[in-house]
Amino acid sequence: KSDIIKNYFMNYSEYLSNDFTLSGGGRDIELYNRDIEDWKITFVDTGLTSNIGQRLMAAKRYLDKEEVFLANYSDGLTDVHLPTVIDYHKKTGKTACFLSVRPTNSFHIVDAEDSGTVTSIRGFDNTDLWMNGGCFVLKPDIFDQMKPGDELVLQPFKRLIDMEQLITYKYEGFWVSMDTFKDKQHLDDMIARGETPWEVWKTAGASNGHGAVGAG
Repeated sequence: KSDIIKNYFMNYSEYLSNDFTLSGGGRDIELYNRDIEDWKITFVDTGLTSNIGQRLMAAKRYLDKEEVFLANYSDGLTDVHLPTVIDYHKKTGKTACFLSVRPTNSFHIVDAEDSGTVTSIRGFDNTDLWMNGGCFVLKPDIFDQMKPGDELVLQPFKRLIDMEQLITYKYEGFWVSMDTFKDKQHLDDMIARGETPWEVWKTAGASNGHGAVGAG
């Protein structure tokens, strides 16, 4: 579906996302806001069956000159303040940083003895478990730890762990994944109620560099 993404931006209409005045029988259009003038988007074909690591490698030549760069899975929504995460990563001097979040699944953790006797059942939200939130701050050095076919968080991250070059930013704020139809229904219900914390561009904080990861 890369053609859909490309066509969306190549045929992007600012009139659909901004206030404007139409006059002169439709000949004159006055836009009151602009949102495309400072855009710079590089479209990279990363292959139909590539894993996350391979897709990142395909973009390597566009990132070598960056001090750090951001990457994400694009299947989650969060209101995490990206500049804070970036500053946290820079201060440590490590090669890679990823967002850790609390699991939001409705599964339960079961503790049981060898005999099968259950000693406790508790939800994920009542444990000290943290999971990969799919948002990354990386130095170009990450590519030195990647080999053809590697998945990002498996072999390369294992090498970084051995080198003490991997850190995580634990975030207790809003984060939710959209992996299943049930997840989409949950998010649609939130939108219907007007509960959209990931839409940081609608708040005063948007001008301060908040970032939102959008499902796609």
